[in-house]
Parts: sequence; C-alpha cells; structure tokens
Amino acid sequence: MKFNEEQVAFRDSVRRMVERHVAPIAAEIDETDRFPRELVELFGEMGLMQLWVPERYGGPEGNLTMMCIAREEISRVSPACGSIAGLNTMFIMPLLHFGSEEQRRRFLPVIAKGGVVTAIAISEPQAGSDVGAMTTRAVREGDSYVINGRKQWCSYGVEAEYIVLMARTAGSGGAEGISAFVIEPARMKGITFGRHERKMGWRGAPNTPIFLDNVRVPAGNLIGEEGKGFKASMRALDLNRPTIGAQSVGLAQGALDAAVAYARERKQFKRSIAEFQGVQFMLADMVMQIEAARALVYECARAGDEGDWDRLNVLASMAKCFASDMAMRVTTDAVQVFGGYGYTRDYPVERMMRDAKLAQIFEGTNQIQRLVIARHLLA
Repeated sequence: MKFNEEQVAFRDSVRRMVERHVAPIAAEIDETDRFPRELVELFGEMGLMQLWVPERYGGPEGNLTMMCIAREEISRVSPACGSIAGLNTMFIMPLLHFGSEEQRRRFLPVIAKGGVVTAIAISEPQAGSDVGAMTTRAVREGDSYVINGRKQWCSYGVEAEYIVLMARTAGSGGAEGISAFVIEPARMKGITFGRHERKMGWRGAPNTPIFLDNVRVPAGNLIGEEGKGFKASMRALDLNRPTIGAQSVGLAQGALDAAVAYARERKQFKRSIAEFQGVQFMLADMVMQIEAARALVYECARAGDEGDWDRLNVLASMAKCFASDMAMRVTTDAVQVFGGYGYTRDYPVERMMRDAKLAQIFEGTNQIQRLVIARHLLA
C-alpha cells in the first residue's frame, strides 16, 4: 500500500508513540486485564480517539484510511490498545448519518475534545449474529422512552460516558422495529453492569453485560426515526469492520517481525534456524498473506473514503474475514517458529495468537461475513 506524504507522516507519528507508550505496557495489560486509562488521555490529545469527528464540530475530520493506519500500527504490539484509537467511531457514525443536527451539536463537540470513552450496545445473550432476535424494549411514555432489557458483549460500556443502545420499539422479531438511543450511564437511573468477561485474549478491553431496569431516556436521545436503528448499526459496522481487518494485519505483522528476529538468533545444529528451508518457507507464506490482507483492507478503506457504500458493504466483510483468518494462521505459525518458547508467556507470540482468535468472532463472525459476501455475489 502506497501512502501519500500526509499519511506517511501520520503513520510515523503513531509508530513513534507506540514504541514509547504502548509497547512497554502491552504484556502487563494482558497479564492484569487492566483498562489503560492513561492511553485514553494520550490518544485523545493526539486526536486518535475522535478521528472521525468532522472539523465543523471541533474534530480532526479523519477518514477510514487514517483509522486503519492508526489501528494497524498500534495493533502490532497490542490490538486491545489498538481498539482505543477510533474508539468513538461506532458512537459517532449513527449520529452523523441518521441523527439530527441538534444531536450532532450536542454530542460531537464533547467527543472532539478527546479523552471521552463511548460505546455501542447491540448484542444480547440470544441476539448476536441474529440481531433481529433482540428483546430489549423501549416504550414511549410522554417525553421519554422507558427501556428494559439486557445487553451483552458491550466493549468499553462500563467505562463509557455515552452509549448508543439498540432497543425494540415495535414488533417482536426481525430488524424492523429496532431503534437507536443515546444513553448516559452516569446520569440515568436503572443502568447497572455485570461482571467483566474473562476473555482468552484482547485483555484490557473490557466487555461487561449491561442491565437496564426502567431506564428513562429523553425522547430527544432517539437517533433518527423509530424503527431505523438496525440500518444505523449496520452502517456503523460497515465502517468499523475494515479497521478490524487493519488490526489483524498489524497483529500479524508484529508476530512476523518477532518470528523473523527469533529465527535469526535461534541456533540449532550450529546454524540459525533462519537458514533452514522449512522455516524460510513458513516466513515467506506469512509475509505473502499479510501483504494480501493489507492490500484488501486499504482498498476497502479507499471505497469508504470515496463514499462508495455498495462496494464498501461487501469489501468490509471481505477485509474483516480475510484479514482475521490470516492473522490466526500467521500467529499460529509464529508460535511454531519459536518452538517450545513460543508456547510460553515469556515471548509475545503466545499472546498474539490468543488475540488473533477474537478477531474471527466479533464485529460479526467470519461465518456471517461469508454469508454477506455470498449473497452479494449471487444477488
């Protein structure tokens, strides 16, 4: 992927920041599952959290390519920390595409200042890939909606000041009747959080159930029209999935870099293992897969930057699916290159392999992505 001068300068500034502030704490965050609040402040100062806020609301007015660059660079050492870059995208997008101007002027300047954590709550215990099975319900009562239900897998929700929450306002099934609301956990009664999920990887990025018990939300916090929340969430996912692909590329690149360095140093039979053809072929396969995934991710980002929504929809699924499958293969091979040491926590590839698995599951499982791609192909 060839970047222009501005993009190269942006990439290099992120890379320097990662070396100084993220790499030294990556292993500790994985070990303790600590949310790195200090990175929220730092990324906010750099404009990384609020990349997509338009300039007219005080933001840096970044684009999908910049989002992918930032997440790829940070994910070379920690995809959990990489998620904090552009974290506010999933909150911002429904407002930009479906919210009112009053809502945008109310929320976006606050986000633009940096250091504000937001989240989006879509999934439920029985509504993951099948969003239409959502049962959390919002009932209109005068100037408010009263919301009852439960959300699952809400990344960063427990840390968030604002959450875009999907709830059913009509019907009992299907995508129609789902609406989007802005909720404010610290200011609204009836919102509680369950225990932190104990994840295999991607630690330091909290996932916590949300319980909603007669939560009263002002009608002015409804985003767009009733029943249009599913469309809002799908647009947000289309724009976020390529960044998961970018994180997968960064994660795989980090694993390859570690494997190459180790292969040069490790000696067996009086030679470095990098001299053995079996290891050379593994490394060659790894770099080919990474470059192919990187090209797909940034082609998808280009479609998003150009507003080519029809193309973006299918490319987003391709980029997320292909890159995360690639990251799983590459990190597994990196562990193999390290041999017995790769299976220990003394080296980073063990953590990288665990992190890679989640990328195949969240933001829509790779099986769902293949359904999206096939339906587009056969339409």
